[in-house]
Amino acid sequence: MADITVCRHLHGFLPSVLCFCILWPAMVNILRKNFKLETLNCNSVFCNYHYLCLLFKIIKITMQLSSILQRFNEPETLKMAKLGRELRAKGIDVIDLSLGEPDFDTPQHIKDAAIKAINDNWSHYTPVAGFADLKEAICTKFKRDNNLDYKPENIVASTGAKQSLANAILALADDGDEVIIPTPYWVTYSELVKIARAKVVEIHTTPEAGFKITPAQLEAAITGNTKVFLFSSPCNPSGAVYNKAELEGLAEVFRKHPGITILSDEIYEYINFIGSHESIAQFADLKDRVVIINGLSKGFAMTGWRLGYIAAHPDIAKACEKLQGQFTSGTCSIAQKAGVVALTTDLRPSMEMVEEFTRRRARVMELIKEIPGIKCFEPEGAFYIFPDISYYFGKTDGETTIENSADFSMYLLNNAHVSSVMGDAFGEPKCVRFSFANSLPNIERAWARIKEALAKLK
Repeated sequence: MADITVCRHLHGFLPSVLCFCILWPAMVNILRKNFKLETLNCNSVFCNYHYLCLLFKIIKITMQLSSILQRFNEPETLKMAKLGRELRAKGIDVIDLSLGEPDFDTPQHIKDAAIKAINDNWSHYTPVAGFADLKEAICTKFKRDNNLDYKPENIVASTGAKQSLANAILALADDGDEVIIPTPYWVTYSELVKIARAKVVEIHTTPEAGFKITPAQLEAAITGNTKVFLFSSPCNPSGAVYNKAELEGLAEVFRKHPGITILSDEIYEYINFIGSHESIAQFADLKDRVVIINGLSKGFAMTGWRLGYIAAHPDIAKACEKLQGQFTSGTCSIAQKAGVVALTTDLRPSMEMVEEFTRRRARVMELIKEIPGIKCFEPEGAFYIFPDISYYFGKTDGETTIENSADFSMYLLNNAHVSSVMGDAFGEPKCVRFSFANSLPNIERAWARIKEALAKLK
C-alpha cells in the first residue's frame, strides 16, 4: 500500500517538476519584460530570493486573472477622479472638472416616489427587463418627447445606461465584426467593443466640422465586416448635436447598407442648448435597425440610482434581456418605481437644471477665450467643453514638459489642482475634456488657476 501511495505522489509531482523546468526560461523573460531587468538570466534569478518572490508573484497573478482584462483599459474618467480624491485626502483643494455627473440633487418628487416604494414593500426580485409600469412609462416618454411609438416588448431596463450599452454591443458584435465610432466618443464605447472581440473603426471629426461626421465619411468607413454604427447626440465629450437634416444625410447611407445596426446613445437628450432633440429612430424605414440607449442619470440627476434602458426591435430586446438575465437580472426595484414618476410627471426640475448649465456654458466660453492657444468648439449639448490644447505641446515650465494631452491633464492636476480628462481616452489626442457640472464659483476659480498654470509654460 505504501509503494502505491508513493507512486501516486510521484505521478503528480514529476510532471509538475518537468513542466517547471521547461517553462523556467519563459518565466524569467516575463520578469525581464515587466521590470526592464535586461541583465537577468535563469541562474541569477534562481539564486536571488527577491527575484524569485517577485517572479512567483507575477506567475500567481497571471494564473489567476482572465485574459479578457488585457483587452480593455480602465476608464480614464474614473482614473482622474481617483487621482483627484487622493490629493484631496492629503488636504489639497482640488476642483473636479473631470466627472460627467450633474451637481444637482435628485428632484424631491422622485425621491418621494422611492420612499413610497420602500414603504409599500417593493423589495423583491424584479422581472429581468423591468416592471411593466416602468416599460409603459418609457413608451409614454418616447411618444411625448420624440413622437416615437414603442411597445413594452421593445424595452429593456438595466442597471444604468452603461449596462444597456454593454448588453447591446455584446448582443450584436462578434469576433471579426467592425463597429464604426465617430470621434470623439465616450471612453467606454471602444472598450466594450474590445470586450466583444470586435474591431473599432474610428471616423475622425474636427472642431471646424462641429465634431460631426459627413455622409461621405460614413460611406468610406463601411466595409463588408461592418456590423454596428455607434454614436451619441448630444455627444460626450464634444457637445455636438446632430440636427434632423444631418441625421437624414446619414440615414441615406444606412439605407444602402441594410446589415448595419445603429446604436444611438441619447442619454444627454434633455441637456440641449440649440433646440429640440432629434433621434435617428424617427426615420420609419430605419427604426427597426436602431437601438436607442437612454437613462435617467443625466436629465434627472439620478446617477447613483443606476437606471438605464433601451428601445429596440423585439429580437434585439430579447437578446439583451437574455444577456442581462445571466449578469445582473432585473435592476433595483426602488429605482424602477422612482423612474416611473420621473418619466411621467413634472419635467420642470430637469429644465431648470438645463437653464443653469446654459449659464455655465456661456461663462466657460468667456473664460476660455482669455487663455492663449486654446481652440474650443462651443458645445450644443451635454455639459462639457472639449478644447484642442495642442498649442501647449512641447512647452515647459522648467520642470514638466507637455508632450501630449495626458501630460497636460496631469500638469493641471498637480500644478493648478484642477482635474480634467485627457483626450486620448475619447479618441482625440489633441484635446482635453472639462466638465461644467460644477458651481459657477468653482468653475471661475478653476479656470483662474488653469490660466495661471498655463502662463508658466514657455
